[in-house]
Amino acid sequence: MVNSRNNRIFQVVSNVILILVTLMIVLPFLLVFISSITEENVLIANGYSFFPEKLSAHAYQYILQQGGTILRAYGITIFVTIVGTAINMVMSSLIAYALSVKELPLRRAITFYVFFTMLFGGGLVPTYMMYVNTFHIKNTIFALIVPGLLLSANNVLLIRTYYVTSIPNVLYEAAMIDGASHFTVYSKVVLPLGKPIMVTMGLFTALGYWNDWTNGLYYLSGKEGQSLYSIQNLLNQMITNIQYLSSGKVLNVGAEISKVPAVSIRMAIAFVAMLPLLVIYPFLQKYFAEGITVGAVKG
Repeated sequence: MVNSRNNRIFQVVSNVILILVTLMIVLPFLLVFISSITEENVLIANGYSFFPEKLSAHAYQYILQQGGTILRAYGITIFVTIVGTAINMVMSSLIAYALSVKELPLRRAITFYVFFTMLFGGGLVPTYMMYVNTFHIKNTIFALIVPGLLLSANNVLLIRTYYVTSIPNVLYEAAMIDGASHFTVYSKVVLPLGKPIMVTMGLFTALGYWNDWTNGLYYLSGKEGQSLYSIQNLLNQMITNIQYLSSGKVLNVGAEISKVPAVSIRMAIAFVAMLPLLVIYPFLQKYFAEGITVGAVKG
């Protein structure tokens, strides 16, 4: 009887905590969306609110006026995210598998070398000079894919740890006895069983590519570079332009331009940028949760 009562109390407390956590996650997104459809004057006078006095779609109308430019930026972002994430996962998983093989020569030294890159880097200026002067990626699509995101030591070590702790060594030995090569073991045993950690790390990598704007800032310039702007770079440029037009420093600005909703459009831009990820995440949530849970338990 006592255990039954304690279980009910635990269940109620757990549900309340989960509801509060869910609200903490959902409400900010909801507030951003409501603010984006709130009349500019109401936002300035009353601040952000879940129940605004007056609604307006001017912010989204302004964004839609940039339709072709935004669609191109979305296309570039989607391409960069898919290609960059795919290459990152292939390289990370291959290196992780090699490091998980106990018979690999100099395994500890290579692992330390990978870990060392997490602690020390060459710095921004040498990195910029190397990519621009040696690899010549300035104002190319590779500028959005390669620097800082194409390979992550953190991904390599986490995937390697998952392979070592979550995939029984007996499976490796059985495959080797049957005459399988390392590539066969990797493709037929490791990848299927490593799907949770691959999806989890892939999601983190994709988020990095989707939200990245620094590569575009550093390596894209002029009209040639602007044609390769990702959605984050384009939206950042739009915000800068709106702030400049709203500052009153530009003379002879038309009445319509001067009334651009500077505050609400920031919220609309933020919502437009994160909307695709909100749509995709539920389909990956199962593997994401499994990868995090298994990694935590095995760790």
